[in-house]
Amino acid sequence: MTQTQPIPFMEHLGELRTRVVKSLIAVGIGTVIAFIFNEEILDVLVRPYRIALPGEDLAYFKPTEAFSVVMRVSLFGGAILASPVILYQLWRFVAPALTPKEKRWAVPISAIFATLFLTGIAVGYWSLSRGLGFLLDFGGDALTPVINADFYLKFAMRFIFAFAISFEFPVFIFAAAAAGALTSAQLREGRRWAVLVIVVFAAIITPSGDPLTLALLAVPMYVLYELAILAVRWILRK
Repeated sequence: MTQTQPIPFMEHLGELRTRVVKSLIAVGIGTVIAFIFNEEILDVLVRPYRIALPGEDLAYFKPTEAFSVVMRVSLFGGAILASPVILYQLWRFVAPALTPKEKRWAVPISAIFATLFLTGIAVGYWSLSRGLGFLLDFGGDALTPVINADFYLKFAMRFIFAFAISFEFPVFIFAAAAAGALTSAQLREGRRWAVLVIVVFAAIITPSGDPLTLALLAVPMYVLYELAILAVRWILRK
């Protein structure tokens, strides 16, 4: 018996390796596709900057910087393109351990997860120009912004990704309630604490930390918290 016990673990580890490798291959293929269309992706990412600073262009100060920007943007685009494959590989990995009842929940939860992720990207992208405009206004007429392309794109991608991750907030609440860790009554009673946690989380995760960006993230998160309470009450009956 003691000799056969490690076998399931090794099989589990082998399955995990297979899923990770397939996900990485998908990211690699997505990165190649994004590299082919890197100019179009760059144009989309730079558009909020042009809205915040009309007539101004991004600059780069090192010969290798343009290459690193293109590669970073390609990897970012590749990860987004590969996200359905990554989600599917995650499902294939956990599915054998789920009960039939849990499997019935998996498809709608996965669909909601993907929808919220894409919604977070859209809201983050929309908020980016507003956040930039708010920050750049502090310079007034005394300071002229000359922003490094590499810095801006890191900032923009972190900004958008922060919104995408934050919008998954209700999925984790719903999952915790489904597991019996929370009830709708507890969530309602914990509203004050939820507001505090959301504000602190938004202040930490947003790259700029300014009050406008914090509000643009914290307000939708609280709305999603209230929707999660309704989902737990109406769907789970808890």
